[in-house]
Amino acid sequence: MGCYECCMRCLGGVPYISLVATLLCFSGIALFCGCGHQALTETERLIENYFARNLQDYITLAYLIEYFQYIIYGLATFFFLYCIALLAEGFYTTSAARQTFGEFRSTVCGRCLSTTFIVITYFLAVVWLLVFALSALPVYFFYNMATTCRTIDVLSETPSSINQLCVDARQYGLLPWNAVPGKACGMTLSNVCKTREFFLTYDLYIAAFAGAGITLLALLTYVVSTTYNFAVLRYLGRKGLGPRC
Repeated sequence: MGCYECCMRCLGGVPYISLVATLLCFSGIALFCGCGHQALTETERLIENYFARNLQDYITLAYLIEYFQYIIYGLATFFFLYCIALLAEGFYTTSAARQTFGEFRSTVCGRCLSTTFIVITYFLAVVWLLVFALSALPVYFFYNMATTCRTIDVLSETPSSINQLCVDARQYGLLPWNAVPGKACGMTLSNVCKTREFFLTYDLYIAAFAGAGITLLALLTYVVSTTYNFAVLRYLGRKGLGPRC
């Protein structure tokens, strides 16, 4: 066999759908975890500097942010390992593997493994759909804040009107109702929107939201890929000498 035929055989056996899904998953998780981690840190700093004067007012939020950051570490590790496992499962069902190891015989363990991957990936896709929706909440909060600030800038010539325009962090559950001041109004709010913390946190949440969307797309692609792989195993199992474990 020549070099060209060998290369074509290897390239023909690459699970391209699983490979694309893996790259999407890696990039999406990197965006979501990296930007989400830093966005939570900046959120705590923003609340501390502009919406709360007492440590006790945002101590619960600080603990929640710390817990979420630990969850982010776990998510990054889990998805890295799981994507590698799914990619390996994709290679398992390629024609290159069948040609390399001779006559293919689908095993009971192989079909059970593919079924397990389908169920787990489908469950993860459903759960991640919820994560994707929840990751839109901070983007919505900062979008409302930015919109209010633009309105204040337009109405800056009438101070009596702009003082009625506020963003209350207590309404979003970020602070308890007895937190002081708990909100920013008028030109104070406009000045907050011009700070580095606001722009950085807003951009980080948008990036994390985009990362969650990319990860969801990767999981849906994996659902298609693992389902197809299972169908391949079932078909090849009927052509083999019989199932074995």
